Amino acid sequence: MPRVTTLEPHLWSPADVADRYGLAPKTLRNWRALGIGPRPVKIGSKVFYRESELARWEADRERAG
Repeated sequence: MPRVTTLEPHLWSPADVADRYGLAPKTLRNWRALGIGPRPVKIGSKVFYRESELARWEADRERAG
């Protein structure tokens, strides 16, 4: 039987993240270049955002209020 590991439940595309927050996808590209915003993960040449990272980023923004 293969070993089962816990994986991130959901990876969000930049388009999905931009839609979630009402941003232009270009804004996320700029944030990645500047090292701000939610931390992305790169898989091959594709960029994704972990659901847990979006939750962390939202919580940080709420605290900074």
